[in-house]
Amino acid sequence: MTTALSGNWEHAVVTGGGGFVGSHLCAALLAAGTDVTCVDDFSTGRPENLTPLLDRPGFTLIRANVAEGLGVDRPPDLVLHFASPASPADYLRLPLHTLETGSLGTRNALRLAHRTGARFLLASTSEVYGDPQQNPQDERYWGHVNPVGPRSVYDEAKRFGEALTTAHADAEGTDTAIVRLFNTYGPRMRGHDGRAVPTFVRQALAGEPLTVTGDGNQTRSLCYVDDTVSGILAAAAHGMRGPVNIGNPAEITMLELARLIIDLAGSRSEIRFIDRPTDDPAVRCPDITLARDKLQWEPRVDATDGLRRTIDWFRATADR
Repeated sequence: MTTALSGNWEHAVVTGGGGFVGSHLCAALLAAGTDVTCVDDFSTGRPENLTPLLDRPGFTLIRANVAEGLGVDRPPDLVLHFASPASPADYLRLPLHTLETGSLGTRNALRLAHRTGARFLLASTSEVYGDPQQNPQDERYWGHVNPVGPRSVYDEAKRFGEALTTAHADAEGTDTAIVRLFNTYGPRMRGHDGRAVPTFVRQALAGEPLTVTGDGNQTRSLCYVDDTVSGILAAAAHGMRGPVNIGNPAEITMLELARLIIDLAGSRSEIRFIDRPTDDPAVRCPDITLARDKLQWEPRVDATDGLRRTIDWFRATADR
């Protein structure tokens, strides 16, 4: 499998590196021998995600809003743009910030990469497919997105980021890649970020009812964070432009997920049904043929193992 070492990166800039996926990505790059400059304004990321890295040789933290500029002292050879609110609770609370990060922030990250001759990778999302009318979703599918709905601030920010990244590659010759991430989960998620896995885990460990929206038959495809990170680094090292789906094609309903988490947590929680949010996708499942063929990548951690690790982390964090 392609790894970060295959790219021989000396210095990577990770925007949003204090976030859930970003912090795991920073750690993986450092472990592969790449120096890392993390840029984050901590509007949604958490400083404690980076605590284990602060004293590591080669790690630099810059607190800044990438939409207002992106200056680093040392030229990178890899720029990974992960800055953005990603959970519904965050982007609904920070709609303008989300749009500005996806537009101005992406522009600034692209300009840094172009100026320094670095490889640029945009963290896009399965949300560009909206509430899809095709299942599973492959990269040729254009999506079904409400451009003025409540989720549009995130969906359209990412769609614009993809368009800008593509235009920069075509017009300026910038070396770019786009990955579309599907429902990543694992340690360091925030219990109140509004996404299903941390919400269900938090509720199950507290003995509270698990709040399943609608009838619970809507599906998601859960990809453990270690698998997501390995897919991201494989795309960066390969040199492909993408977009390429990075996710786990094992589809699960929200009701099945709730029951599985109750079982794995050893919880006595019940399930309570609540109203389903506007424009909530009915299905979500990646076609990863392209990632398998081009990157020789596919997820290795199944839902039971990944959720058990996640529950253990939440339990240990609560104990502390």
